[in-house]
Amino acid sequence: MSVPISQMATVASYVLAQKFKRRKRYPLVLMLEPLFRCNLECAGCGKIQFPEETLNKRLSPEQCFRAVDECGAPIVSIPGGEPLIHPEIEEIVQGLIARKKYVYLCTNAIMLKRKLPLFAPSKYLTFSVHLDGLKEEHDHAVCREGIYDVAVEAIREALKDGHRVTTNSTFFSTIDPDRARAFFDEAMKLGVEGMMISPGYSYEKAPDQEHFLKRQRAYELFGKMLHDWKKQGWRFNQSPLFLEFLQGKIDYQCTPWGNPTYNVFGWQKPCYLLGEGYANSFQELMDTTEWDKYGTGRNEKCADCMVHCGYEASAVDDTFSSLGGLARTVRAML
Repeated sequence: MSVPISQMATVASYVLAQKFKRRKRYPLVLMLEPLFRCNLECAGCGKIQFPEETLNKRLSPEQCFRAVDECGAPIVSIPGGEPLIHPEIEEIVQGLIARKKYVYLCTNAIMLKRKLPLFAPSKYLTFSVHLDGLKEEHDHAVCREGIYDVAVEAIREALKDGHRVTTNSTFFSTIDPDRARAFFDEAMKLGVEGMMISPGYSYEKAPDQEHFLKRQRAYELFGKMLHDWKKQGWRFNQSPLFLEFLQGKIDYQCTPWGNPTYNVFGWQKPCYLLGEGYANSFQELMDTTEWDKYGTGRNEKCADCMVHCGYEASAVDDTFSSLGGLARTVRAML
């Protein structure tokens, strides 16, 4: 099992409660960005292209807690930037765990081994380590030699200390499906709880705009990568229906409100990947965003997007919307 039963039960009961209340739009995962500063300069990332004055800003623990309480999502993902750079990241994580939120702290793992003593193992805390494939592919993606080895060593140390650990991989048009499959084998050998995968999205500020995946190409590559994945014994920390979607076996419309984003500018409209303005509160985000303007076929910026922060929530919603959705999920699992 790639996700603990307690977490699965919490998410299931939360989603069913939203269905019972007949809420059409509800958050599943809060993307909490406490800062944009990073210790890497990846060619496919647009976050560190912000001006220095923005990179120097960070959310306080109180701002983080207020956003989490406003949103109410059962899961909080903490990306960045590199969140371990934040001087108060320990306090932030502890505050979220105290609220019984399931926290995924996303990290490139450069600082993880040194920072591990700050965090006690908990079912509520998972280190989501960024690994874009095997050593050659990952070091190329992050534009620095040796980072794969640093990350693998940190993963082993975190697992030895009893922490939950997953990998988080973004794949671009240059990925060799056979090398990706070899990477999945290596991740399983490391002993991580599960893997999260997603096609790269073309950030406008990213230095490399040439290698983002078009939708049909993504179907082709992920179809080859994920062929007979259940027989391989690979564990994915994602909805099995999202994996079906990546292979073009099922189609979804984006659910941009499923993973709302809060950062140093406020509540980002409409999603983690597009900057179409900001709201001052979560309720304002939900009430004033023109949601029907976004998604495939609705907005040219969304045409090729298949990223998990937009479509994972669609897959989860499908699972709990009908007996047919539940049956599709069971078939995808088995």
